[in-house]
Amino acid sequence: MRFSGVPAILFACMALAGCTSSSGVGDILAQPSLETTSSVVRPSGPVPAASVGAVSPDPQQTLPHQALAAAAPIPPAAVALAVETKSAGMPVPELKPVALMVPSDPSGSRTVPRERSRVYSRQFRDAKPINFGKASPRALAVHGVDVSRWQADIDWQRLRSQGANFAYIKATDGGDHLDPMFRKNWRGAQEAGLKRGAYHFFYWCRTAGEQADWFIRNVPKVEGALPPVIDVEYNGESKCQRRLSPAKVREKMQVFMDKLERHYGQRPIIYTAPDFYRDNLRGEFLDYPFWLRAVAQHPSKVYPGRKWVFWQYSGSGLSHGVAGKIDLNVFHGSESDWHRWVDRVTGQTEVATAGRTQ
Repeated sequence: MRFSGVPAILFACMALAGCTSSSGVGDILAQPSLETTSSVVRPSGPVPAASVGAVSPDPQQTLPHQALAAAAPIPPAAVALAVETKSAGMPVPELKPVALMVPSDPSGSRTVPRERSRVYSRQFRDAKPINFGKASPRALAVHGVDVSRWQADIDWQRLRSQGANFAYIKATDGGDHLDPMFRKNWRGAQEAGLKRGAYHFFYWCRTAGEQADWFIRNVPKVEGALPPVIDVEYNGESKCQRRLSPAKVREKMQVFMDKLERHYGQRPIIYTAPDFYRDNLRGEFLDYPFWLRAVAQHPSKVYPGRKWVFWQYSGSGLSHGVAGKIDLNVFHGSESDWHRWVDRVTGQTEVATAGRTQ
C-alpha cells in the first residue's frame, strides 16, 4: 500500500510519540490475601500504598529518548528527504537523528563520592549486662540498633550520638501487616544520618511470594539503604504454630530472598536465633550474610563455623533517645571494614574526612 507525503509525516510522528509511553510496575503488584497474621487485626481501611517514604523523582533524570529529542530535534531536511523518497515509490526510511549516537554520560562526569558518615563510639548501657570476656562486643567499633513499634517515639539524633551508627527498622510481617511506626522511623533514621535498613518478620502460614510482594510494596527502594533482612525464628506467641521440615523452610526462604534480591539489587541478610538455626540453617546458605542473635555467648560459641556480618548481643539495651529497652547490635569488623562494606552493598562511594570519628 502506498502513502502520500503528508500521511507519511504523520505516521512517523505517531511512531516517535509512541516510544514515550510506558506503564508503571507498581500497577501490577500482587494484592495481599485475606489471611491475617497473629500480629494485627485486619484494618477496615485500604491497604497502605507502595511508596512509603519514597524519594521524589529527580527532574534532571529524563528517559534517554526524551533527552535525545530535546537535545537534537529532527531537522526539516530529514523530513523533506523522507517525503521525497516516499513519493518516488521507495520505502520510508526510519528517522534516526544523529544524536542517538551519544555517550552514556554526555557530561563526562561521574557520581561524586560522598563524605563518610560519622562513626560514634558506643555509649549504651544494659539492664542485664553480660560479661563476654575478651570477645566482648565493646571491642568492635561500629554499633547499632534494631527497632519496631515497641520503642514508640524515638529521638533519633540523641540515639545516634549514643553510638547508633546503623538501624534496622521493622517494616512488615506476614503478608498484610505494616509496622505502624515504620514510616516515621524510616524518615527519622535518615534525617539523623544513620545507615538504615528494613526487616521483615517471616510468617510460616503465608506463602513466601506474597510476603515478598508485601515487603516490596511497603519498603521503598532508595539510594544508600542497607540490604533488606529476612527475620526467621520460632514465635511462641503467634497463632501460626506450624513447624515445617527444614527443606521446606529453606525453600520458602529462598523464594522470598530471590524476589527481594531481584527488586532491590542487594542480597538479603538472614537474621536468626540459636534454636531455629540449629534446626533449619546449620551448614546452609553459605553464600548469604547472617545477622546472629547471641545474648549470652559469643556467636562463635553458639553458631560454630558460621560467618556473620551483624551480632545482636543484647535485648535489654538502654539509651538516651529511647524510652525502655532496645536491641543492641554490632558490625563484625573495624571502622574501615564498615565503610568498605557499606560502599559495596549500597553501590556508593564514601570518602574519609579528617576529624569525623568520635
